[in-house]
Amino acid sequence: MLKDGYVVECRGLSKIYKGIPALNKVNLQLERGKIIGLVGPNGSGKTTMIKLLNGLLVPTEGEILINGIAPGPETKARVSYLPDNNYLSNWMRVEQMIEFYGDFYPDFDAKKAYAMLESLGLNPKQKFKTMSKGMKEKVQLVLVMSRDADLYCLDEPIAGVDPAARDYILRTIIANYAEGASVLISTHLIADVEKVLDEVVFIRNGEIIRHTSVEELREQYDRSVDALFREEFKC
Repeated sequence: MLKDGYVVECRGLSKIYKGIPALNKVNLQLERGKIIGLVGPNGSGKTTMIKLLNGLLVPTEGEILINGIAPGPETKARVSYLPDNNYLSNWMRVEQMIEFYGDFYPDFDAKKAYAMLESLGLNPKQKFKTMSKGMKEKVQLVLVMSRDADLYCLDEPIAGVDPAARDYILRTIIANYAEGASVLISTHLIADVEKVLDEVVFIRNGEIIRHTSVEELREQYDRSVDALFREEFKC
């Protein structure tokens, strides 16, 4: 794991779909050891940014760097990704998914995964297809957070979890990411997530309009991240 430099750098990064920019000349630097919120309304470019970080999309212009190199096989080995939809096979038992992840990712810690399953009240022998939506999201989160990565990209990690479980899920995230790594959380549930954030990135129409520490934001505006978000993006 690299300790120096930024874990993420974007330089003039643009992604254009059918002539419409999803991201427009984005410049962004994310430091190591931070939990960072990526917030903005629907269609602002959050998921496009996450997919570019994971090498699932290719920039139209500019560049994006993970540990100083462009997304590819080397960076995929250092980025742990939680998409905003289910990506696991319904026929599998949870313990089979853990075995699969252990075979696929050398940095996967099965003991950590089983410990998280126990803490979340999940049965490793249960088939995925018999689980509720919230249980499935918890399993996916367990698998992602059990890797020893440099960057964890979590796209709406608590969207399908009931409000009573959200604090527990967030505690699971902050207790299990690798030392020196960063966590990027894309979310619209800001009031629930902001308590764990070190920094926040506001994005609108594919452009970064604010990137600051949560502490500085509260001191400058004397309000919560959620309150400022509602003011910034009110209809």
